[in-house]
Amino acid sequence: MAKRTPRELRIRRHRRVRRRVIGGSGRPRLSVFRSSAHIYAQVIDDVLGRTLVAASSIDNSLAAGLAGKTKTEKAQAVGAAIADRARAAGIEQVVFDRGGFRYHGRVRALADAAREGGLSF
Repeated sequence: MAKRTPRELRIRRHRRVRRRVIGGSGRPRLSVFRSSAHIYAQVIDDVLGRTLVAASSIDNSLAAGLAGKTKTEKAQAVGAAIADRARAAGIEQVVFDRGGFRYHGRVRALADAAREGGLSF
């Protein structure tokens, strides 16, 4: 049996978690994806199959202010931005989907900043 790559293992964890984590219209899902250089977050209504709000470290509105910052600081800025945008759209509560990543480092920084921004999960 071939050894699985870290990416395959992450996708497997993500699929396992997604069996239970479902975001509806009352409590949509806050999905996080991190690449080696950037971090992305979106609030998704799984019932409608639509992204309600999104933010990332490559957004034009955020990218200018993030130059020269660490990846963790960028994740905090994205967490604050997603919280502001979600609250502007009338979303107060979400279900957190860490995307198979460990709740550690950048993922945790984004989650903490979103909580400080007013989202509850």
